[in-house]
Amino acid sequence: MSTDTISLLRQRMMDDMTGRHLGPRTQQAYVRSCKRFAAFLARSPETATADDVRLDLAGSGISIGNRNGIVTGVKFLFRVTLRRHDLAAEFYSVRDPRKISLVMSPDEIERLLAAAKTLRLRGMLSLAYGCGLRISEVVRLKVGNIDSAQNIIRIVQSKGRKDRNVMLPPEVLDILRQWWVKRPAKYDVGVPKEERLLFPSRQSANLGRRQLSRLFQQTVKAAGIRKPVTFHSLRHSFATHLLEDGTDIRIIQALLGHEKLNTTAHYTRVATGIISAVKSPISLLSQKGVKTKKHRRQTEPA
Repeated sequence: MSTDTISLLRQRMMDDMTGRHLGPRTQQAYVRSCKRFAAFLARSPETATADDVRLDLAGSGISIGNRNGIVTGVKFLFRVTLRRHDLAAEFYSVRDPRKISLVMSPDEIERLLAAAKTLRLRGMLSLAYGCGLRISEVVRLKVGNIDSAQNIIRIVQSKGRKDRNVMLPPEVLDILRQWWVKRPAKYDVGVPKEERLLFPSRQSANLGRRQLSRLFQQTVKAAGIRKPVTFHSLRHSFATHLLEDGTDIRIIQALLGHEKLNTTAHYTRVATGIISAVKSPISLLSQKGVKTKKHRRQTEPA
């Protein structure tokens, strides 16, 4: 198979993805999936058969999540670019085991914020927990997204190409104002204030997600938190603590930007405060026994 054939097919696929307004990261993931499939075939995917698809799926030897991601990308190639709906139908996703999200307690959150070494890091962690932001939303946040007059933050074109508003707590606003005084301005000279990144790095690029994840893990260790938490655990903790505090689940859904309420309802499985407060039927049995004894004593003749 010639390189020209691969490049031509890849270009057609990229044109199809661009025409459907798929994001850059999605396009990269789809291309990687198809490159992997082409490497397995050792020839152009245009020549693939149903047996090739079944063999590849059977011998993949990767995690369920990665496998499903690859399936999604390759299905796009066959369904949209190659118009091979017969082969696209051969691909199927495997149900991934549902695990309960790890959540930090309010005490652990307090220790984490106190352990942040810099004002910039404390501000980013506070945004993730205090406003329920994803790591990608934190690093891409611009000055113009902060509306201190209405106490909201505008999240623009995030996951699923959706906009949403989240609250701006006074504690977070205070940290951001402190950071603005110390924020380096040399990387975005000449950029309009509203378009400036809140957390710039060199050459006006925002701080990378990997770098922020690494800083988060260092802070977790410094805070003495032993749970295997990730930066996304701050968003989980935000939703869970709101739910435990009695916030309506539909409001939490809007704050998180979830399309479906079922996604937000997942946090009812995580909210330990709500779960531990539920009265068990066995407790009702013991109370019933006490009431029965009292009733017997009251009805016994003197």
